[in-house]
Amino acid sequence: MRVPRIYTPQALSVADTLELESAASKHLLTVLRLKPGALLVLFDGSGHEFDARLVTVVNRRAHVAITAECTAHSESPLTITLVQGISRGERMDYSLQKAVELGVSAIVPVMTERSVVRLDGAGAARKLAHWRQLIISACEQSGRVRLPPVAAPLLLGQYLAQKPSGDTKLLLDPDSPVSATALAQPPAGSILLLVGPEGGWSDPERHAARTAGFQGIRLGPRILRTETAAVVALSLLQGLWGDLAHR
Repeated sequence: MRVPRIYTPQALSVADTLELESAASKHLLTVLRLKPGALLVLFDGSGHEFDARLVTVVNRRAHVAITAECTAHSESPLTITLVQGISRGERMDYSLQKAVELGVSAIVPVMTERSVVRLDGAGAARKLAHWRQLIISACEQSGRVRLPPVAAPLLLGQYLAQKPSGDTKLLLDPDSPVSATALAQPPAGSILLLVGPEGGWSDPERHAARTAGFQGIRLGPRILRTETAAVVALSLLQGLWGDLAHR
């Protein structure tokens, strides 16, 4: 059986014994049915992970002892911020989950003219909490030791008005004459990747993104769904300049 990886927001250090949070305890004890003595790996999102052992269960909460700090090599050398046009339900979840698995550094969900989903107030807060939990689960599964932050949803115009900085700013656009493989490697590995929603970009949005310094690129001759486009683009960037090129 694979040793389970568990995220905890608690600061971790060797020789500590701590009580895990309710959700993590339920996963270990109810879903995985681990017993005292079972091995696991803990990480706190700071870039480190630790070997640990389940020592006891008190009031349905798992108590674990940290036995050693491990060296992790699962983070990408690229700093990629995915600016994702918000799509519906499972499509958005898929985009974010796979982006985490592919080493994205941060995620900014944006609402666009053709976004089907509109979020504000309590709905935005619930969706943001859901996305954050999804990111934690993806990090646990993929072996990552840093949690990519996900920003609160905002309008594309609001995001562009912030004048986001990056060595390379890319706009996925199937009408662009420029192929992604023709790009020069960014000097510091800092990339902003702007991916549209189900309906794609409007002409004013393309213009606004280009005015903000984003270069349009295409991913091939076919029109890709939004959740496919993010995965393909991130895989391509990691293959060209990131850790997929060296493994």
